[in-house]
Amino acid sequence: MMTPPEYPLRDFAKLRGLRDIPDGLVEAHLKLYGGYVRNINLLGRRIAEHPAGTPEGSELRRRVGFELNGMRLHELYFENLTPGGGEPGRGAREALAKDWGSFEAWREEFASIGAMRGVGWAILYRDPVNGALSNHWIGLHEEGHPAGFRPILVMDVWEHAFSGMERPKYVAAFLANADWERTEERLRG
Repeated sequence: MMTPPEYPLRDFAKLRGLRDIPDGLVEAHLKLYGGYVRNINLLGRRIAEHPAGTPEGSELRRRVGFELNGMRLHELYFENLTPGGGEPGRGAREALAKDWGSFEAWREEFASIGAMRGVGWAILYRDPVNGALSNHWIGLHEEGHPAGFRPILVMDVWEHAFSGMERPKYVAAFLANADWERTEERLRG
């Protein structure tokens, strides 16, 4: 097997200055993301050296989902944040109201999922079959994602995302910094 192309470490400098999420916390979070990028690239090189079916090759391949999804989920999370956030536009409000009755009802459910005890992700997904939107709790990076569903809004609720903050204040800060333009792009895509 040939070594796959490496994933680049993306620049998310735009995240400095988020409202109520300290820059130091963002910097630590970006370092963690860098670890996922390094690890998925290392796995690609190591897998190329170990055939499938060997004990080494098997264990390396089992690790790919965790590292790859850890990288991608962080990229989606960082992409849907911007300092100061903004208000959701008409398209997002209408799409969310269609499945929850109102934007406020969706927001309350999403925030409640993010505030649940445990570590993981709160993710708003679109079902590719019927187009419905739904909120989900995802524990480990590689487990629990509804097959084929498209992530629309991704909130990291592992402790590193809100270290030193009260969880409800972090959830509120995340929503205050949500990039609704990006969210609407994902809704249209």
